[in-house]
Amino acid sequence: MTEITDSIEVPEPDATQDDKDTERKPRRGGKRGKKGPLGRLALFYRQIIAELRKVVWPNRNDLTTYTTVVIVFVVVVIGFVAVVDWGFGKLISAVFG
Repeated sequence: MTEITDSIEVPEPDATQDDKDTERKPRRGGKRGKKGPLGRLALFYRQIIAELRKVVWPNRNDLTTYTTVVIVFVVVVIGFVAVVDWGFGKLISAVFG
């Protein structure tokens, strides 16, 4: 039977001390295991290119629509900020003027 401790670890039924030590050691493997810094950098760039190939790029019509929407939104926000600034200017000059 297992003894009761304050530990939150749950003991494995057939785990020995050697099994516990091998479980804690990190093992490096796969593509990153045996490459140096330049190999890892090359892998990183290959992964970037692979991800960019998955991107759905907008066509010219979509790009024109998105650009128009952004420009109109920016003009509206500029107008709003200008009106608020003008209003605060008039309010300040009326109060302190």
